Amino acid sequence: MALFGLGKTKNAFLGKISRAIAGKSIVDEATLDNLEEALISSDVGVETSVKLVGAVESFVKQNKYVSQSELQDIISRTLINILKDKAYGPASFSDSKPHVILVVGVNGVGKTTTIGKLSSYYKNQDKKVILGAADTFRAAAVDQLKIWSSRVGVDIVEKGMNTDPAAVAYAAVESGKNKNADVVIVDTAGRLHNKVNLMNELSKIKRVMEKVIPDAPHEILLVLDASTGQNALNQAIEFSKVTKVTGLILTKMDGTAKGGIALALSDQMNLPVRFLGIGEGENDLVPFNPEAFIKALLP
Repeated sequence: MALFGLGKTKNAFLGKISRAIAGKSIVDEATLDNLEEALISSDVGVETSVKLVGAVESFVKQNKYVSQSELQDIISRTLINILKDKAYGPASFSDSKPHVILVVGVNGVGKTTTIGKLSSYYKNQDKKVILGAADTFRAAAVDQLKIWSSRVGVDIVEKGMNTDPAAVAYAAVESGKNKNADVVIVDTAGRLHNKVNLMNELSKIKRVMEKVIPDAPHEILLVLDASTGQNALNQAIEFSKVTKVTGLILTKMDGTAKGGIALALSDQMNLPVRFLGIGEGENDLVPFNPEAFIKALLP
């Protein structure tokens, strides 16, 4: 439980489930409707909620009544079954060295901070990390990443503000190759409202990276703010139209009651949730494990 910082999400999730069946001697259609509404409002997502209600409905056809503990058990087992074959957690590194990670996400989701934490995570795995400050248009983004590089103790490649992001990305990957780094993590601008420009920029960054390492970037990680709930799912859909996202990182999990969105994203996007951000410290980024996550929500 402490691992994920899920106190608010757990309380909201269990509270809504318990209210959906409170005082019911039998589980009828109205109760199932209440349960579905409770799950959807917990940001589990419509498709996932329908699957969960279907599992509960199958159970009550035989038993007519379900206690809260039985309900939690059914939901927990169904969620684990839904997610058991999904990829999750940190990706395996490619054979090419360095392993190049491009990080995308709209402004305000905690993208640059997440990159700092990601560099700390890999440094703690005894990996040599280089950061690329290619979000060159947002005020203080480069300075923020420089602070993180100093804090964590990793190298950074930057060319200051208002420079060509692709030039920074190229230099970062080239530096990673020359210095025999294990990981290069490149920040990018997050201007989803102008999809054409963003698509062009990310395509250019990818092209210049390929000049140094043909199969780079090996990962494109999308950072999402869990506290925005369903809006995070919408962002994932929109970003997937702009570039080939390969994994997700959810931030601000510790301060929201909407952490159920991790389950919706895992189930519906067919994209692995790689990490969860659970605080402001450099070690407050933890690999996502759906079974542990579900057991923390439904003990």
